[in-house]
Amino acid sequence: MPAEEFVAGWVSGALGLVLGHPFDTIKVRLQSQNKYRGILDCASQIYRHESVLGFFKGMSFPIASIALVNSVLFGVYSNVLLVLTATPYQERWTHPAMYTDIFLAGCMGGFVQSYCLGPFDLIKVRLQNQTEPRLKPGSPQPRYRGPLHCMASILQKEGVQGLLRGSGTLMLRDTPTLGIYFVTYEWFCRYSTPKGQEPSSTTVLVAGGFAGIASWVTATPLDVIKCRMQMDGLKERLYRGVVHCMASSLRQEGPGVFFRGLTINSARAFPVNAVTFLSYEYLLRWWG
Repeated sequence: MPAEEFVAGWVSGALGLVLGHPFDTIKVRLQSQNKYRGILDCASQIYRHESVLGFFKGMSFPIASIALVNSVLFGVYSNVLLVLTATPYQERWTHPAMYTDIFLAGCMGGFVQSYCLGPFDLIKVRLQNQTEPRLKPGSPQPRYRGPLHCMASILQKEGVQGLLRGSGTLMLRDTPTLGIYFVTYEWFCRYSTPKGQEPSSTTVLVAGGFAGIASWVTATPLDVIKCRMQMDGLKERLYRGVVHCMASSLRQEGPGVFFRGLTINSARAFPVNAVTFLSYEYLLRWWG
């Protein structure tokens, strides 16, 4: 049921997105700005200057776009796995696939997702980095009035290439990371469930949470570079490319810069991916 797998991916992605967006906003600020002393300082400044709504900047666009991209990830993954194993996704507990097939299907899903995700992710990051305080009479207007205005401004000032900024790094981040993501999830479910049986809701929640953490431990170094590449060009061009961005960040801030945001990524990854996998599995079972 290929179409149902895409729809289930969209719904589960939307649920995970709403749950995790405040954590994601803090992560983006920590990775792209140097003015915060840590997670709590960043969160308190956002709340103090921008109210609770500051944590949800840039969320309306991802609900319609990035959640849809999540359906691409799960749809491509399940269908590639079907091609590799000739076993429908819903029957994989009774006919388990080899981990190499799961990894390859996950990598393919990540590769295809990155091509769809790039422009949407760029707009989300730009909106999340707007740090203007709550508007008062006479105060300056934000740079971007919303996602469509953000997209139009990028196209006007930076061209089509500007809208694709960071997409190459996103592909390098997501291709192997999502292979690890699905392998971790499948391994934990199999390890915690008697052979041939479907995993329980608790197992799915925990497996999804740990899959999310495992993927972000792998992804965070390139996620930092992606975020910086996406913000580059907003005021001036600082980086000539991915390698120059990595070298410059390392020289100026040391190796620890590549793990900036890892704690908040992990804190966000567990509940978001637990909910994502649980809703995805139950939607497929309901349709099945």
